[in-house]
Amino acid sequence: MGSLGDFQFPLSNGLSNMADGASTSPLDPEEFRRQGHMVIDFIADYYKNIEKYPVLSQVEPGYLKKRLPTSAPFYPESIETILGDVQEHIVPGITHWQSPNYFAYFPSSGSIAGFLGEMLATGFNVVGFNWMSSPAATELESIVMDWLGQMLRLPKSFLFSGNGGGVLQGTTCEAILCTLVAARDRTLKIIGNDNIGKLVVYCSDQTHCAFKKAAQIAGIHPNNFRVIPTTLSSSFAMSPKALRNTIIADVEAGLVPTFLLATVGTTSTTAVDPLGPLCDVAKEYGMWVHVDAAYAGSICICPEFRHFIDGVEGANSFSFNAHKWFFTTLDCCCLWVKDPAALTQSLSTDPEYLKNKATESKQVVDYKDWQLALSRRFRSLKLWLVLRSYGVEKLRGFLRSHVKMAKLFQGFVQADDRFEVVVPRNFATLCFRISPSAINNGTEAHVLSEINGLRRTGAATTKKMLSENEINSKLMDSINRSGRIYMTHSVVGGIFLLRFAVGASLTEESHVIEAWNVVKQHADIILNTHYSDFCPSQ
Repeated sequence: MGSLGDFQFPLSNGLSNMADGASTSPLDPEEFRRQGHMVIDFIADYYKNIEKYPVLSQVEPGYLKKRLPTSAPFYPESIETILGDVQEHIVPGITHWQSPNYFAYFPSSGSIAGFLGEMLATGFNVVGFNWMSSPAATELESIVMDWLGQMLRLPKSFLFSGNGGGVLQGTTCEAILCTLVAARDRTLKIIGNDNIGKLVVYCSDQTHCAFKKAAQIAGIHPNNFRVIPTTLSSSFAMSPKALRNTIIADVEAGLVPTFLLATVGTTSTTAVDPLGPLCDVAKEYGMWVHVDAAYAGSICICPEFRHFIDGVEGANSFSFNAHKWFFTTLDCCCLWVKDPAALTQSLSTDPEYLKNKATESKQVVDYKDWQLALSRRFRSLKLWLVLRSYGVEKLRGFLRSHVKMAKLFQGFVQADDRFEVVVPRNFATLCFRISPSAINNGTEAHVLSEINGLRRTGAATTKKMLSENEINSKLMDSINRSGRIYMTHSVVGGIFLLRFAVGASLTEESHVIEAWNVVKQHADIILNTHYSDFCPSQ
């Protein structure tokens, strides 16, 4: 028997049943059943044993090329052989996003329901570009998007039941680009296509980089991409006053304010832009406002967090990623718009080979006209399974448990006077660092000792004191190299901070406690090494 963790399978000669003539079809039902069971067992064992792996992959660039053949096999290979290679060669090169010790970036939370929904969608393998190509795919998506909009208490104007509507995109990058193109075309219809060089778009210095890329693709002149600076004193939220002043200057210069991207839960610090006041400013100038709640939108199904999207009624579109913190596997971005016609007028195609009576009746939704690509996956199936399998109550419970664990970690940080919380925690991500006082106070004693030592011995030193940011960067790198937990960083207002993002589906309080122990252990080493570097040279 061969073994993959706890999973065992019969050894084979490397040739598949297909090669033995058992089936001539690549989709034989019985062979699918046999191999499918093996893959499910493999994945279940992977989850069971996931804590045995270093969270951050420890391989070097180019490792896989050295392990795999230089060309594809000419003859079939068995699933047993392939899974053995997955375990031996692929798993070492995976950073384990589903690990309970994963606290990096934002979560990519999975669930049984999300996984099985993905299996169903992949099994059906429909290409649901219009209603006729698979009516259930289109109609389930419309229903699920209204369900989810109601859970978020979005204004009815965003729902199909209120003449708006929702669509499942792949990622927020796509959602931003689609809405920006709609806003661009809406404005150009008024001022003429020749004036595209006058269009101006706005965001803060905390806005996701996807917006910059979207503006480039949409043809916005690089000089017309406005970035409103934020400050630590305002927790890095966008200032409506600064936005207004920037817009006024643009209007006086003969430019046309077109699009504002506001964020609820920025990537660096989970900052929240004040939606109501920002929408009020944008409305004065006829701008499209898109609200990017990619990370934090999920938690807003909890009544105590709903206030973070207050003011959304003034926006034109709203999106969040169900594949981040809503237990629905990648990819699944939920986008709602008040005016679906604005999207379809910019994104529609109508070739002869796609014409059909259902579309011509104007009684159906053709989602190909709500997105960039023609083909689309049956994403609503996995979201439907998640909503039905867990219900609103249990989903809220999952999310609240992550916030509770983030609060636990925050308590550890605040109880240790060597550390500080950099910005207030809004959700389940904490931004912290070794405090300047811990670094400077510790080195002062050693510097004085060094000075005294040099006076006595006449010795010299060329050691350079590391900055606060360098110390914290060393701490993060040391932690991640250990493989025990994984965190990422950001730099805001010149401050290097560590981000501890709770949200992996398998994470429990014990993992958070152990994570803090890891942080403390590595901080001890980093700080002690830093201090000792200032002892007199011998």
